[in-house]
Amino acid sequence: MSKPSIILASTSTTRKHQLNCLGIPFQAIAPTCDETPLIGEFAPDTALRLAKNKAYSLKAKHKNSIIIGADQVALLNGQQLGKPLTIDNAKIMLANMSEQSIEFYSALCVLHSDFDHCQTHIDLTCVTMRTLTYQQIEHYLDKEPDAIYCAGAAKSEGLGAALIERIDSCDPNALLGLPIFKLVEFLNNEGIDII
Repeated sequence: MSKPSIILASTSTTRKHQLNCLGIPFQAIAPTCDETPLIGEFAPDTALRLAKNKAYSLKAKHKNSIIIGADQVALLNGQQLGKPLTIDNAKIMLANMSEQSIEFYSALCVLHSDFDHCQTHIDLTCVTMRTLTYQQIEHYLDKEPDAIYCAGAAKSEGLGAALIERIDSCDPNALLGLPIFKLVEFLNNEGIDII
């Protein structure tokens, strides 16, 4: 059997950049996935369900492939924060996050399409935000308009780092969208050596 192809079930430029850093060839393909949280669903369950749905949505059309699905959900005071998708929603989210601690659940699914072998992981990152003024929030969103496509509008890989006071995580990559430490382990389990 030929070596499996690697597919990232995502159009996220940040996730593509993260996977590029591992130096392995892959394709990034848009998954088909309704990202609406289910009523009463816990944040880590939402993140994992969506990561799996993204991977499985590409399974039928991509034989002999390792498909990587990922999703992230932010949780503030027991309420899930999705992607704001508009500047106005982002302003409200960020104002509510000021001086608060937010939990980011970054879920990973690595699926071998031929064998239906699925490995999953959820990484928890706790982020404490600085005191944010309305002017700072507006300036941030002017400089980082793509933040509206990030969970909680927190684009930490860019200017969003200035919003953050502290990050607690086992894998600093997870906050960006892909828990790389676990991804390397899962790829190794599928016979794909990174180094």
